[in-house]
Amino acid sequence: MTGAAGAPPTAPAAERVGYRQLLAVAPYRVLLCGYGLGTVAESLRAVALSVLVLTATGSTVLGALAYGISFIPQVIGSGLLGNVADRVQPARLIGLGYLLEGATAVVLVLVAMPYWAVLALVAAVAATTPVSQGATGRAVAEVLPGTAYVPGRSLLNVVSSGAQLLGLGCGGLAVAGLGARRALLVTALAHLAAGVWVAARLGPLPLPHQPRRAAGGRSSGAGGRSSTVGGSWAESRRLLADRRVRRLLLVRWLPPALATGAESLVLPYVRDRGLSTGTGGVLLACLPVGMLVGNTVLGRFVRAGTVERSVLPLLAVLGAPLLAFAVPGLPVALGGVLLVAVGVGFCYSLGLQRPFLAAVPEHSRGQAFGLQSTGLMTAQGLSPVAAGLIAEAMTTGRSVAVMGVLVLATAGLFSRWLPAFAAGLPGSAAGRD
Repeated sequence: MTGAAGAPPTAPAAERVGYRQLLAVAPYRVLLCGYGLGTVAESLRAVALSVLVLTATGSTVLGALAYGISFIPQVIGSGLLGNVADRVQPARLIGLGYLLEGATAVVLVLVAMPYWAVLALVAAVAATTPVSQGATGRAVAEVLPGTAYVPGRSLLNVVSSGAQLLGLGCGGLAVAGLGARRALLVTALAHLAAGVWVAARLGPLPLPHQPRRAAGGRSSGAGGRSSTVGGSWAESRRLLADRRVRRLLLVRWLPPALATGAESLVLPYVRDRGLSTGTGGVLLACLPVGMLVGNTVLGRFVRAGTVERSVLPLLAVLGAPLLAFAVPGLPVALGGVLLVAVGVGFCYSLGLQRPFLAAVPEHSRGQAFGLQSTGLMTAQGLSPVAAGLIAEAMTTGRSVAVMGVLVLATAGLFSRWLPAFAAGLPGSAAGRD
């Protein structure tokens, strides 16, 4: 499946697969490097574009919109184009996605256009993101089967967290030193490099068999004549109609969205307490630090079955520390520690990876991963609006705590679903009975 360059690591369900074994798989290394470089570029671009629009227009709303403009259009892309991820080789889709992002940044640098057109262009390109995200998810599942899959997703998350820290940190320095437009050019070069790397180094992977409809119906498969849009829309409906898949998606989407709403209030919280913006930046950096630590520990040292049984406790860790922000005069250092804990709580999603992979049909994996990513990004894009509305009615500290209460409430609602998710999986308690 992975060719001579490296065979997928396999092990009994009770054993762990180490990062060294994962990195011995050549296609996975290619995906990992491309994903890390692309994430750095995306984080840097978000900062540079936001500063560019904010400086030119003086509008805080437009600056914030520029920062998050890539979230919402992904819903459209997933519904209309998601099926492509299961029809075309991942190397082509992932490489083309990075190249398109890079070309867009070059256009933004070289072509003068009104800012509504800038935002429209970025939004249009963002609509294609679910295709490349879905292709990435399917490719990882293909090259890392069995017990290697959860550690592989963990390492991907570790690289993503580190890349976000690097991209956001370098974003401020790049904009300060080069200016927003030249910083955008740096993002273009990084995206183009990631695209060329993946397209050239990731070999062909088996495409899933596409089932045909009943006799007399139109084929929905890769070899059929149904349109990409029609096939994507129909497959999205089928995935969401499956109760198990739908529940897994809801558990994956809602708690992180609520925690992200709390995260969006950190800078206003710092401002309301009369602290410096730099303090806010340090507090925000605590979240990806916690995610990096959590993903490393869970993916490297904890067995898959134990990770799946830890979903509910980790959801509690995601929400409970936020309650402390309602306390007046909370020490900043303690706030940082609590946000690191929240970052660890985000890692509950590792326990949903194998159940989700088992729940979706093989021929729809690419679209399913794209749908998962799209819903999460959309929910995280909308949640700051809800958090901001709550903050209009009470102090920002209490608003952060409210988001924590909502995380815990959703965890309670989902608790009766969680045991069934891992039932029958290798290494789970249910699977051994």
